[in-house]
Amino acid sequence: MKIAIPIENGRLHGHFGGCREFALVEVEPGQKSILRTEVVPAPEHQPGLFPRWLREQGVEVVIAGGIGRRALANFAHHGITVRAGVADLKVEELVAAYLEGRLTSAPEGCEHHGHHHHHDHGHEHDPHPHHHHHHHHAHGRHLDS
Repeated sequence: MKIAIPIENGRLHGHFGGCREFALVEVEPGQKSILRTEVVPAPEHQPGLFPRWLREQGVEVVIAGGIGRRALANFAHHGITVRAGVADLKVEELVAAYLEGRLTSAPEGCEHHGHHHHHDHGHEHDPHPHHHHHHHHAHGRHLDS
């Protein structure tokens, strides 16, 4: 099976879309061993290109630092699992952690930078609950928050 990791100087690159090269690591999950690692230059970044390109390389798992939500959905669409890696770890360490079952979560979408709880505070604390723009509600309740 093949794992792809966006890297910079041989370590996990924090932001997926900006990476210039990928480590493609072929592993034997049964023996938790790395068969082969190759570093390939990333293709010119276009929306939706990485998942398709990686799929063509035979990649099944991507270990990423940060990744946008749309990219996550795109990878899922191409049947690729995305796991959150620890920034600055070397490729071998990341792959070992994955094979040992220690990387279990998907990365948070980047665009929120840790403020992703704001949508939990609905409008119940609003002092003027009746003055809302009701036509916005069809599009979800994020627009006026």
